[in-house]
Amino acid sequence: MDELRAADVNLTDWAFWRAPHEHRHAAFAALRGEPRLPKFEEPEVFVVPRGPGYYAVTRHADVVEASRRPQDFCSGRGAISIPDMPGDMHEYFGSMISMDDPRHAKIRRIVSRAFSPRMVQRFDEQVRTVAARLVAGVAAGEGTGDFVADVAARLPLTIICDLMGIGKEHHAAVLAASNTILAGNDAEFIPLGEPDRIVVALLDAAQTLKAIVEELAARRRAEPADDLTSALVNANIDGEALTDQELGSFFILLVVAGNETTRNAIAHGLDLFTRHPGQRELLLADFEGRIAGAVEEIVRYVSPVIWMRRTATRDTTLNGHEVAAGDKLLLYYWSANRDESVFPEPERFDILRDASGHVGFGGPGPHFCLGAHLARREISVLFRELFGRLPDVHAAGAPDRLESAFVNGIKRLPYAY
Repeated sequence: MDELRAADVNLTDWAFWRAPHEHRHAAFAALRGEPRLPKFEEPEVFVVPRGPGYYAVTRHADVVEASRRPQDFCSGRGAISIPDMPGDMHEYFGSMISMDDPRHAKIRRIVSRAFSPRMVQRFDEQVRTVAARLVAGVAAGEGTGDFVADVAARLPLTIICDLMGIGKEHHAAVLAASNTILAGNDAEFIPLGEPDRIVVALLDAAQTLKAIVEELAARRRAEPADDLTSALVNANIDGEALTDQELGSFFILLVVAGNETTRNAIAHGLDLFTRHPGQRELLLADFEGRIAGAVEEIVRYVSPVIWMRRTATRDTTLNGHEVAAGDKLLLYYWSANRDESVFPEPERFDILRDASGHVGFGGPGPHFCLGAHLARREISVLFRELFGRLPDVHAAGAPDRLESAFVNGIKRLPYAY
């Protein structure tokens, strides 16, 4: 393949995100070599006028620095959308991801209190129970042949719903809604070419999730149970409690971020261990000693969330780059996790490398992923159960990838054992 030039890269063009991963990684390597932050036109969307463009932050050091300075690079003007969405639509879908302090601190303080040591212990017990049940079902021949449907999607979905106290009758609706919200440009989930229907589909999906949790919250306020919803609706920190709107938006975040990202790390993990059998052998030779490092390497290599947006609050600099107030910056975790200055031979999948500096759960600062601990536990426990019971399990074909510029997703993955 001819060497890519930064001038030939257009991150706003959907054709770029349909290209093979190798092409995309080569393009980001070219962008990392640029002396200035490259700027791109914004995508055209139906609901708002086209904005002034955005800067791509592709180097690891720049992503980390911007993450550490929320006072200069804020999230409250939208963290999960390049265009400025109308009203509070960005917060409706993004919850505290799209908030700044002091409101962000309030929500995170309440939510963090609900993640008490007792609740974290429940997480661990629930993860082990659900993972064992799913793998036992596969071993008994109950699977469909699609690893995403049988295992990768079911594990985080079941755990989140069980912890929240949401009944099995809602699981399919929760999964479908989260797929729609993170559909990107994938025609399987979004009615492409019909902008008004796209907006309706997104709002309907969000309303489905909000209605489920609000109905449950009303019951838990009257009759608390031993679940996360009860802890959230009854948490009162210094006179502060979650409103119904805040609870609904947080549940959307929990379902979308907690389900989709973990599910994709697990699906990519099986694909990676299939394509790199030597790495599987290394893991199985000392599973307990190597699984923690393997999880970090999977998340680094895959980068389930490709970017998050920040907006400059004032004229400033970012590691020598001039930034003006109001400039939009996309922090490309996908690129930072392949930065050659931090990760030697970044294209090599190596579970023995020190990948602890990756930004797959976000950069350091107030928006580091609240669910990182749970995600790590889910991935670790799932592969312990999977390889312990079915050591020869492998991907039996190429993954069917989600067409998205935001999530590095796998829709389906055939498997066999």
